[in-house]
Amino acid sequence: MPEGLVALVSNLIDYAGLFPPAGLDMTTTVANYAAYLAGDENWMLERLVLPVARFDEFEAATPRLPRDDDAEPWPITAITVPAADPRLEEDLARIDAFNVTHATGEAGLAVVDAIELRSGASDDIERALDLVPDSIFPFFELPRAADPRGLLAAIVGGEAGAKIRTGGVTADLYPDVDTVARFIACCAAADVAFKATAGLHHPLRHRSETTGAMEFGFLNVFVAAALALNRELDASTMTAVLEASDIDAFTFDDDGLAFEDHRLSVEEIEDARLSFAISFGSCSFDEPRADLRELGLL
Repeated sequence: MPEGLVALVSNLIDYAGLFPPAGLDMTTTVANYAAYLAGDENWMLERLVLPVARFDEFEAATPRLPRDDDAEPWPITAITVPAADPRLEEDLARIDAFNVTHATGEAGLAVVDAIELRSGASDDIERALDLVPDSIFPFFELPRAADPRGLLAAIVGGEAGAKIRTGGVTADLYPDVDTVARFIACCAAADVAFKATAGLHHPLRHRSETTGAMEFGFLNVFVAAALALNRELDASTMTAVLEASDIDAFTFDDDGLAFEDHRLSVEEIEDARLSFAISFGSCSFDEPRADLRELGLL
């Protein structure tokens, strides 16, 4: 693989097999994640996404967690109740207890050091930031229709990120291109890291046979993000990146990547991924890899 593509897709996918459309049971999800971690393409995999409300189910599934105290723990992103929900403190307490239990190999190594929670008000974000410990990085899922700048202002400087939902099980859950472009541009301007979720199983923009909606491609979204951070794209160029449906619109080589005449070095891509465009949640780890192979990229 070209180094530019490796930099873009390394540790890109958070595995969310529990969620639609896959909707797998806990035992299957845990077994899949363990197998993916042990596979040759584990370098594309990042976290396991797990609702706090299903922690007991996770424990009962007897996951194959690392038992050697020198091994790396399973990295987990926990889905909590919304920021406005008074039960957030309870969820955070459950996360703390989970981390204490899984801090040694005796119970199996795992750590929740990121959470995702919905929020539609600055006051709720600020309250949540006061509650979340420094050891946990929160991603606040912002309302799709809202101008994100006011909510992003509450996140700035708070050791937190934003989250955008880029699809769902029905066509009405897909945002339009302008909404996604605005979100990425506003996050870049505010220097707020983000992650995406839903509807990003495939590399390029295409029409979904299931929902009939135009789905975003993960290459589109993360190339657009890396360019937005490093090149301050105008709205029309951002839209063009997000709408590109032909792999020939992109160039990946050992020096970096390019879209049309906009080019990024490997170092710029790596910096964007590390500090800005963090990952996307997907209920499939197989489909993204299969499509990259079909395109001749993997």
